[in-house]
Amino acid sequence: MQAENGNKIKTRLFRVSEENFDAVLDEAAEIIRRGGTVAFPTETVYGLGANGLDPAAVRKIFEAKERPPGNPLSLLVHSGDDAGKVAKNIPEKAFRLMDAFWPGPLTIVLEKKEIVPEITSGNLPSIGLRMPDHRIPLELVKRAGTPLAAPSANLSGKPSPSLAAHVLADLTGRIDAVIDGGGTVIGLESTVVDMTVEPPVVLRPGAVSIAELERVIGRVRPSYDEAVAGTGETVPEKQAGQKFSHYTPDTQVVLVEGDRKRVSEKIGTLLENSRHEGKKVGLLLSNETAGFFASEGLSADEYFLLGSREEPEEAARRLFEGLRALDAKSLDVILADGSFSPSGLGAALLNRLREAASVRYAV
Repeated sequence: MQAENGNKIKTRLFRVSEENFDAVLDEAAEIIRRGGTVAFPTETVYGLGANGLDPAAVRKIFEAKERPPGNPLSLLVHSGDDAGKVAKNIPEKAFRLMDAFWPGPLTIVLEKKEIVPEITSGNLPSIGLRMPDHRIPLELVKRAGTPLAAPSANLSGKPSPSLAAHVLADLTGRIDAVIDGGGTVIGLESTVVDMTVEPPVVLRPGAVSIAELERVIGRVRPSYDEAVAGTGETVPEKQAGQKFSHYTPDTQVVLVEGDRKRVSEKIGTLLENSRHEGKKVGLLLSNETAGFFASEGLSADEYFLLGSREEPEEAARRLFEGLRALDAKSLDVILADGSFSPSGLGAALLNRLREAASVRYAV
């Protein structure tokens, strides 16, 4: 991305602390008001923000990320009351979700008002809204005085950033500023639920599970790949944002999921075959699968441990960091452990692994 003078943008790095918080947020808000782009942490992943109601500012997000046109963005708001400024015909169930899960890792898709530009909504009649559970984006929205269009702060299709260093690796010279607020707490993007249909549809799993949603609003229908595979169901055309690839490292990722013992054995076989072919192999593993490998005397060129299968919170937090770390090692293949439980946050973790993988084995 080039600035108007033909040079790359000089990306500023703000390291925020209690002492400089107000000064940093005021300066970042001024960049947003001038039509610029600022990356910042949320509780999920780092986001890349711009004035979501300014088409020229939103266009800078697409250019910086090399994001395909027509891929809709969501808006970050400061409060539930702000939803009524950009959305209309808000169903009562949506207000119940806001009361239950905002601020938090839940994006609610609603009918948009005309004030929301077509470039922001991907030419759809709806827009996703989220109130993040993080002081920095909440203050940035408040001080900038506008909802922020804020996809993940990475090059389009690559693993999402959980650290400011990940943002800088992808977007230095492409955006105006990065606020370094440390690592993210959850590490996976928010749950997305479409409230423009009945029953509501989960477009993307995240930290708020379907079971939690159903306790608040009743029946919710999953529509992501895991739910429709083999059922004959199709994702509605209006869910255009689901057509684009996400979370994909440059290195090939091979995912093995299913029975835990068979997952370990299959990854071991794939490792031996790959090594026999002269390939440089990295392993993305749970602690338990790594223990199996140690007991069998198996070794790879590179390892990244996600944590215990019994603690999906840690594994989710470390997933994108692991994919990025292994992708930087000049490997031929990454063998990924899919032995995590497919429920709760584990379902979101497996969803991201499936998106990252070009080859999948079920055992």
